[in-house]
Amino acid sequence: MKESEAKTVVKPWGREIWLALTRYCYKRIYMNAGHRSSFQYHERKEETNFIISGQAEIWLENDDGVVEKIQMTDGDFFHVHPGRKHRVIAITDLVLQEVSTPEVDDVVRIEDDAGRGDGRIDSEHR
Repeated sequence: MKESEAKTVVKPWGREIWLALTRYCYKRIYMNAGHRSSFQYHERKEETNFIISGQAEIWLENDDGVVEKIQMTDGDFFHVHPGRKHRVIAITDLVLQEVSTPEVDDVVRIEDDAGRGDGRIDSEHR
């Protein structure tokens, strides 16, 4: 990925526009209403997500290992530490801004509506 180019990654639930991948990764994420991301965790990747528009239910594992389900909307944000299980469910069309460490292929999928395995899905990267 060149610094001056954005990259589109097509997902079963919408798409990601990768705006930067250097010492950090910066993405704009578009999720279609009624869809959800994988229930997943990362071994090394750490991320912060900011909701630009829409409503979501965020599943986020807390310090005690309990997955909390939190309703969020425009202007809300959440942080995902490595090893913490999480999922995003789009109640309405959803636009998120994600900034993370650069380990973009570090994903362990516990449950995935499209049956995808762990790690990078090459067919999503065009």
